[in-house]
Amino acid sequence: MHKIDLDLIEMTLDVMKHTIDRISKSDDKIGRPQKAETLKALVGETVTREGIGGETAFNLWKKHLMHANVKSDHPRHLAFVPAAPTRAAIMFDLVTSVSSIHGSYWMEGAGGIFCENEAMKWIVSLTGLPEGAFGVFTSGGTAANLSAIVAAREYWRSLNDKNKVEKGLIITSSGAHSSIKAMAKIVDVDVLLLETEDKLTGEDLKHAILGLTAHERQRLFAVVATGGTTNAGIIDDLEGIATICEAEKLWYHVDAAYGGGALVADSVRHLFNGIEKADSITIDPHKWMFAPYDCGAVLYKEPELAKKAHSQQGSYLDIFKDEGAHGFNPSDYQVQLTRRVRGLPLWFSLATHGTDRYKEAVEKGLELAVITGKLIESLDHVELVRAPSLSCVLYRRKGWTPNEYRDWTFTNHEKGFALVTPTKWKNGDAFETVSRFCFINPDTKENDILAILESMR
Repeated sequence: MHKIDLDLIEMTLDVMKHTIDRISKSDDKIGRPQKAETLKALVGETVTREGIGGETAFNLWKKHLMHANVKSDHPRHLAFVPAAPTRAAIMFDLVTSVSSIHGSYWMEGAGGIFCENEAMKWIVSLTGLPEGAFGVFTSGGTAANLSAIVAAREYWRSLNDKNKVEKGLIITSSGAHSSIKAMAKIVDVDVLLLETEDKLTGEDLKHAILGLTAHERQRLFAVVATGGTTNAGIIDDLEGIATICEAEKLWYHVDAAYGGGALVADSVRHLFNGIEKADSITIDPHKWMFAPYDCGAVLYKEPELAKKAHSQQGSYLDIFKDEGAHGFNPSDYQVQLTRRVRGLPLWFSLATHGTDRYKEAVEKGLELAVITGKLIESLDHVELVRAPSLSCVLYRRKGWTPNEYRDWTFTNHEKGFALVTPTKWKNGDAFETVSRFCFINPDTKENDILAILESMR
């Protein structure tokens, strides 16, 4: 099974070359899914007792299966929060995989972890967190948010014995990412969602805390603010919320999974003032830092508090924590024990291009949102729902029903033309179906945007 297959290596390099060549090309089809039964009819049985052989399997992938995926870095993929990894990052993701590095402990992965830490120093520097702050790479924002809230909960429990038997409570906004509610279920804490038309403010938080019962106040241990909501790019009042959290002695977590990349952009950095006061921060490099999936990050103001919460104990793990195995152990600071060195592709891309190029690329995404807002205002069949925020643009096609948005989405997707999906926005007392752009790829052109808008006529 471990025999070197030079033909397979050549096939891999061929696909990799094709992948790198087509990055950010608008004339390439975006890709579309197929039904499972359709794919089965095309490729047949692939996992058999005897095996079908590497060349056969690879050709099935290249001919049929790879085309049943959406290219997340396509210039007309503007749904959800897309990705746009650099060529350098994609290439080094392959190097990372074939290196077979166990990235949990310094004793086994010192070289890889060193590189991750170099990239992490840059990310931490963007936030303005105080000296001593640091973080680790995770599989994404959900794992990062989960790791942060576990650290917050364990710190709260350590404060007194009563907290150890209470069910904790956190506060966040209705615009917070779905993972906040999901991870609250995992750690078995309650969530108080504050309904906000726009950003969550310090006054909103103060009013909510004043409205709690004495028992609820005793259970409250953390507040989650958002540094760029997924739906609309809204940044909460990070400074005001920080002030309240400090006064109330609450753990302050900022979920900047999407928006955190904008910390590098001079034009919007001031919108994040207050993030430097957070106890923990989530940022996803596989979103707006041009790393491949899956690469998230969680940062801590006081990493030792996270280490107390996450460090796993076992006789088989003792050697990793011995003085002879000196070094930084990423597994001590987040929920995963076994982990790949997923920060390596980001490090290589940063080392290759320099941070100034990153700044330019993020600023381009911000510029595309502004350009799109003006373009929408110039057309008669569409209109803005709200002013663009970060790289998100919410707009409506005048007169359309939810079904028309849905049908338009699937029609463009089936054609391999674009992926732009509808979302919901609160309009008065009701939720309205609207359309949404999220710009990550700096190679998206104004012509791409105009073509998508014109397809709504």
